[in-house]
Parts: sequence; C-alpha cells; structure tokens
Amino acid sequence: MFSNPRPSHLLSGDRSEQAAYHYLIQQGLLLIEKNYRCKHGELDLIMRDGKTLVVVEVRFRNSNKYGSAEESITQAKQSRIIATTQHYLQLSKINSAIRFDVIAISKDDNINWIKNAF
Repeated sequence: MFSNPRPSHLLSGDRSEQAAYHYLIQQGLLLIEKNYRCKHGELDLIMRDGKTLVVVEVRFRNSNKYGSAEESITQAKQSRIIATTQHYLQLSKINSAIRFDVIAISKDDNINWIKNAF
C-alpha cells in the first residue's frame, strides 16, 4: 500500500521548525512542547528561557516576493497565537512571565530571532 507523500510546503515547515529548535537549544532555551494544537490554533514551539515561558512562531519564506517571513505574521495570526497560548496556560496551570518570539528563516537558511516580537 502506498501513502501520499506530504506536500513540500509542510516538509519545509517541518525542516524550519527543526532548525529553529536546534538554534534555540544552542542559545540555552529548553523545550517544553512542540506543535501544541487546540481549537484556536497551533503553537510551533513552547520553550523556557530562564524563568520566562517563550512561545515561538517559526516562519519560512522561499522568497520575499510577497513579503518577508517576519511580515507574514499578521495581526490575525498574532491573535490566534495569543488565544492558543491562553488555552495552553489554562490547561497546564503554568504561571510565569511569557514572551512571544519569532524565528524567521530565509531560503538561504539565515535565521533571524526576534525576541518580544509582539
């Protein structure tokens, strides 16, 4: 039996999340959870930086033709990330400072880490 291969955009998303994860681990962050999903949306990476809980949105762009990876995080996307984070916090009962970061990765694998992105 043959299974359908995953679409290329999902594979590049997986690779980008792995690259972001390894980069942030090298920077001293600790992984709490990957790809947390609920009815509000998905959180790519949930990490800890000292006493701060860090929610990381990972974005990849093959080109900047329609905007950079950073620019692709619209107000609506930010609202979904915040709602998903609130859901996660209610279930996990975590009470700590929270920071929203973005890891933007370009086609040439350049990583731009934006702390406190929103």
